[in-house]
Amino acid sequence: MITPAFAPAFAMPMDTPIGPLVLGSDGDRLTGVWLPNDARAPRPSGPGAPAVLKDAAAQLEEYFARDRRDFDVPLGLAGTDFQKDVWAELACIPYGETISYGELARRVGRPKGSRAVGQANGRNPIAIIVPCHRVVAGDGIGGYGGGLPIKRALLALEGVST
Repeated sequence: MITPAFAPAFAMPMDTPIGPLVLGSDGDRLTGVWLPNDARAPRPSGPGAPAVLKDAAAQLEEYFARDRRDFDVPLGLAGTDFQKDVWAELACIPYGETISYGELARRVGRPKGSRAVGQANGRNPIAIIVPCHRVVAGDGIGGYGGGLPIKRALLALEGVST
């Protein structure tokens, strides 16, 4: 998980079963979800969080309670066209399912681009909501910016055994 190309105008912390998250927004769209222990997470912006952050937090709480499988908050994804193509495809991976980096590469029209797809996946600025944790290596679980224990916990929450 990397910091978006711009610092969010608003940032709000959130406690979750996997640890504290920080949600970022430009005021109208969710622009970042920082996983626990990410030193690059912005500092909370104080009281008066915009509605999009409150809505994202509520939807994430529902997800962790197993009451939500899809998210519908407006997103502001900052990245290259290729990264945005990869992230759009990530959003199509159903809850409780995984695909390989090779399959993701095929889906974005770069069948020999597993490594590039993996790098774009790792730069996803909106973890969980844009489900980069659902991409696994062909020979195992693969990596995860938030660490393998968090990836395993998210997949287990969705009923995927690793």
